[in-house]
This record gives sequence, structure tokens and C-alpha cells, in this order.
Amino acid sequence: MSGIELCEPRDLYNILNQHWLLPRLAEPNYLCLLGEPRAAWSCASDRIPLYCVVYDCETSSLDSLNLPKSFSISLDAEEGTAVRYAKGLEQFTRHPVLVLQGGYKKFSACYHFLRTQRILWMPRELASLQTYPVEILPAKLYMGNFKQACDQQIQKDLKIKAQVNISEQYTTLFADSDRYLHISVPDTLEADLLSSFATICHFIGELLDHGAVLVFSSLGISRSSTGIMAYLIHSCVFSLKRAWNYVLKCKTNMRPHQGFVKQLLDWETKIYRTTVTDISELNY
Repeated sequence: MSGIELCEPRDLYNILNQHWLLPRLAEPNYLCLLGEPRAAWSCASDRIPLYCVVYDCETSSLDSLNLPKSFSISLDAEEGTAVRYAKGLEQFTRHPVLVLQGGYKKFSACYHFLRTQRILWMPRELASLQTYPVEILPAKLYMGNFKQACDQQIQKDLKIKAQVNISEQYTTLFADSDRYLHISVPDTLEADLLSSFATICHFIGELLDHGAVLVFSSLGISRSSTGIMAYLIHSCVFSLKRAWNYVLKCKTNMRPHQGFVKQLLDWETKIYRTTVTDISELNY
């Protein structure tokens, strides 16, 4: 058995918004989100999901609890129900069963725009879902792609007040204001982002005091993640390795190319006056 781990609302939000060629929610073995027991056992017995998340109303810890002989779970269940239920699911998963910290109540308060009354989605509908930018710093810093940056409803839902565009494409939502930074850089091995890291970090740091900031590139995979990691190294006292693992957990297909990785290593050396990260240790 793989055990049980606590899952913060931000973690579930990012799990729901992973996107490769299609939203990952469209993959049959990607996520099993359980708030009702019969659906849980049916799903767990048919396939082994990558993520299995259990929630009740407001569980906040993983205190050791005995599994009752019979149990059920609902949105108004008492605290701890999700933990007891998760213990019964461990045998069906290769990965830890995740218990949503704060339960439905906290997640719904943080991400009210994801609420829906629907309980059944067809595969075609899941494949066409509009995903949101992943959340890097809770309610403050997001990373996404060009399409998401042009969506006014997404800006409203996430309360985006500024954008950093690291691509050669041009968007107009924030372009005529001092809340928009455009770093026009191609996604090539020869491209230079290092010379713009200080500008990006200063802009994000200054605008975070006024609301959420979205950093984006064409696909939200290479240039945007490079800019985000540069900020984490500069402003959050992260090593490159720590920043890499942190962003990878938020967006599982983030992949700066080797040229940008070398520039991030140079940035780390400049900030800390020494090289902290062994580049061979990065999960590339």
C-alpha cells in the first residue's frame, strides 16, 4: 500500500487543470475524485488512477482513525470521515491516496468558479474543457498559456491584475497599461532570457502587492516556467533544484529547454554567488 497524504486545495486545483494535448481530465486513468462511496468502489475496482483524492466537508488533518465496519461519505460528513475512507482505498492504488485538506468547504471557498451541479461528463466534453492556469503561489502567482491569457473570464475568476508575456505573440487584454510586461523571446536554444530575469522578478514582485499576476508563454511549458523559476530563485530564496521540483509539481509537463536551464543555473550562481544546484540532479 502507498499510504495516505494530505492534499492542499491548491494541489487539487492544479491536478484538475493539467493540460497536455488535451485536458488530462479526459484521460480515463488520470483522476478518481471521491465524495460518494459507491462511485469510489466502482472506479477503484475497474482501474488504477494516477490520482485518487477523497474529500468530506472539512477534514484538516491525518489523525490516526480506525476504519469502521461500514462507512459512507458526504459533503456534510463530520471531520475525519475522508481519512477513514481513504484507508479503505489504499489497497487499490499504486500512489498515495490524497485527502483534501479543509474538505469541500475550503476548496469551494478558494475556487468557487469551479462549482458545478453536474455529476456526469461525456469524454468529448472533458476533452474540450477550458483549463485554468496552474497556481504557483496561492491566489497570487499563476502560470499559463497564450489562450488562457486572452480569456477574460479566466482573468476575472482568478482576479488577475497583471500579466507577464514571455513569447513572441501579442495580447491586448493588459497591453495598454503599466500592468503588462512583454518579453519577446523565441523558444530556441540561442534565445536569451537571462538578461530579462531581473526585469521579470522586479515586475512580479511589485505587482503582487496589487493582486494576482499571470506569467504565460505560447504553450505555458518552457518560457513561462523559466520566468517563474527565475522569480522563485530571486524572491523566494529557492535553489534552482527546489524551484524546479516545486514548479514541476504544479505543472507536470513543464519543460524549459537546455538553453534556458543553463541560464537559470547562471542566475542561481549570480543570486547566491555560488552554484548550489547540480544540473544533473534535475528531473528533466
